[in-house]
Amino acid sequence: MRVRPGWIASAGLSVVLLTTSAMLSEARQRLLYVSVGDSARAPIGWLSFCAENPRECAGGRTAPRDVVLSARAWRDLVRVNSWVNDTVQPITDLDQWGVVERWSYPDNGYGDCEDYVLLKRRLLLQAGWPREALLITVVRDDKDEGHAVLTVKTDRGEFILDNQVESVLPWIETSYRFVKRQSQSDPNAWVRLGDSRPAKATATSR
Repeated sequence: MRVRPGWIASAGLSVVLLTTSAMLSEARQRLLYVSVGDSARAPIGWLSFCAENPRECAGGRTAPRDVVLSARAWRDLVRVNSWVNDTVQPITDLDQWGVVERWSYPDNGYGDCEDYVLLKRRLLLQAGWPREALLITVVRDDKDEGHAVLTVKTDRGEFILDNQVESVLPWIETSYRFVKRQSQSDPNAWVRLGDSRPAKATATSR
């Protein structure tokens, strides 16, 4: 059989394109989720919250579960995020409680970032969402200050509920540096987080 050189080149190009497509698909898939590392120390605020609310932190290890992000589930996320952000008025722990850090439900209508997170988590749990998909997360914001958000793990990636941002965003579209969060298999275990986003290009002077 005589093989034409053009056919070989075409076949080689097809292999390259398929390989490139697979690599891009895998890269996009990685960007849907924050990279998870070793175990981390739980925030002091969480430990104090559990001491005051032991029933909230009870329960053993469970299997990780992601939410199927249906149209109804998305509407629930947006509704809960917007309602809590509109209802709770921001106030620091120092102004409200006279201490630097205290995690609590904003039942009086006031709270700081982690209090927003606790309420959003509770409302979604009450609506039947699995605990394993609702993860309290610690990040560093644009000012390099500590901040708490709620990560929701779905079959279409991880989404962030945040009191500083009106929209529910994929984690990759936030400007935060992700530090640590609750483990999916144990709410009282915490894991370190990495950032699989490509480095941003910066201008240099010559």
